[in-house]
Amino acid sequence: MPKIILATTSPYRKEVFGYLGIPFEAEGSNLDESQAERNNPEELVKTLSKLKTDSVAKNHLDAIVIGLDSVGFFEGKILEKPKSKEEAFQRLRSLSGKKYDFYTGVYMVNTSTQKSITRVVKTEVFMRKLSDSEINRYLDQDPNYNKYAHGYDIKNYASSTFPAKLVGSYTNALMGIPVEVIIEMLPEIGYKL
Repeated sequence: MPKIILATTSPYRKEVFGYLGIPFEAEGSNLDESQAERNNPEELVKTLSKLKTDSVAKNHLDAIVIGLDSVGFFEGKILEKPKSKEEAFQRLRSLSGKKYDFYTGVYMVNTSTQKSITRVVKTEVFMRKLSDSEINRYLDQDPNYNKYAHGYDIKNYASSTFPAKLVGSYTNALMGIPVEVIIEMLPEIGYKL
């Protein structure tokens, strides 16, 4: 059976994949993501997940390499990671009481057969109305707010109360790794569960 390699350095993605009980390794791709066009969120995550996978796959002869990339999308714009606390505050204020979409591209390649498959998973996130003091309390709690495409950590801190409802993959919105889709893809690419 080929080994599984996640093309990521994300501790969150590694943690969630580990829950599946399937042995795996993780290897970062060191990809410069600025090279991808940022107009269409589905095309962006498909492109970046493939580039990440290909970057790692070239180093392995008998492996299934899984690349992932995630972005938020709100009012016609891709949500980049906020560069400052003020930008994160404005992002959360604009999302307050509204819906945004969270996309993750999953690209897999079996390096021994060269078979590849891809999926794009969309989760709709409906935010409850947030007060300025709630947003500030969260930003004061979490020093890593700038590591999330939507500007907040959906699983920890006071921010875990921000979404009122999720429609779609829970683990996609939570950690950017839709494990239920990955489990469906693995047999298609040649991995027996």
